[in-house]
Amino acid sequence: MPATPRPRTDASGPPPAGKPPAVLGDRALNRATLARQLLLDRADLPVLDAVAHLGGLQAQEPQEPYPGLWSRLRAFDPSVLSGLLTDRRVVRTHLMRRTVHLVTADDALAWRARHDAMLRQRVLGVYRDELAGIDLEELGAAGRALMADGVPRSMGEIGRALHTARPTASPRSLGEMVVAALLPVVQTPPRGLWRAKGGVRNVPLAAWLGRDITPPSDDNSDPVGQALVRRYLAAFGPAASADLRAWCGLAGLPAAVAAMRGELITFRDARGRLLLDLPDAPRPDPDTPAPVRFLPAFDNAILGYHDRGRIIDDAHRGLSVAGARVVLVDGRVAATWHETDGTVTVTPLGRLSRADRAAVGEEGRALASFLSDGEAAAGADRVRIAPAPR
Repeated sequence: MPATPRPRTDASGPPPAGKPPAVLGDRALNRATLARQLLLDRADLPVLDAVAHLGGLQAQEPQEPYPGLWSRLRAFDPSVLSGLLTDRRVVRTHLMRRTVHLVTADDALAWRARHDAMLRQRVLGVYRDELAGIDLEELGAAGRALMADGVPRSMGEIGRALHTARPTASPRSLGEMVVAALLPVVQTPPRGLWRAKGGVRNVPLAAWLGRDITPPSDDNSDPVGQALVRRYLAAFGPAASADLRAWCGLAGLPAAVAAMRGELITFRDARGRLLLDLPDAPRPDPDTPAPVRFLPAFDNAILGYHDRGRIIDDAHRGLSVAGARVVLVDGRVAATWHETDGTVTVTPLGRLSRADRAAVGEEGRALASFLSDGEAAAGADRVRIAPAPR
């Protein structure tokens, strides 16, 4: 579900014939990103709808979706997300970019087959030599037979069970190929529950949900790809095909984009790239104020683009793949943060004004209260802002 529309900086339809697309500057793209990502105004959305709108949340670190949704939703209750996991309405599974994502059950079933080839290629990119000579279809059938009893198993257990008949490949390569590529599986709770600890245990996706996965389509217009494009633009646009590819890991979805040309509008960014968008999606005025927001590790608001310059400076780009939690000030990455024993420590990447430090402190105290279940001592300052680098 899209965020509430804000004032627009463009016409509502495609440019007139012969007229070049309007140019969106970095600040305009930044504000559009914040609006689509629910970071400009916290949204009054049910948690399930927010997960769907965002196209899932990257979740290889199992607790990170919780502060990610806290920064996006009003009155977010982490027990609601835990309940959606135990009720099997959201699942943890390998999907976009071969990373673990927290997605709705409906999206997992609809999208999984479309990602199959990409998932195989990405695992083979890591284990090609070890898996040389292994019949992947036979390996998948063996894995399916092993997991048919519905007993949750770790990747290591699966790999060791399959290794006996395939001694030339390591148990790890066999296990990862099965659970991250060949078989659609989910990671079962307590993995991913709020404040819970649990190892990764896998069961087949269709068995867990009691519903079949949407089979691959032979329609050349790629209807599942079209759905992915619409969902991506609603949560991340305006964006280039390279940005779409960076988010999902698929090869730009050219057939889907071509089939949708009549329903999309186009822009150019400051570097001349062609950007695609939905006509009625929010594109706020570039001067719209942006509040301080704390983002979790590996947040797709940063990782979901090839050109991440709309939200993070090139000098700090490495933070986004290193698992750093970051703070947005005026819509851009301006600091990192971590929490220890109920205290949130913020480390600026550059000088913060007095007003910015005050806003960071206020939002940080609210985050510290959330992370400690509201148990922060009354009057205690649970935020520490480190000195700016010299």
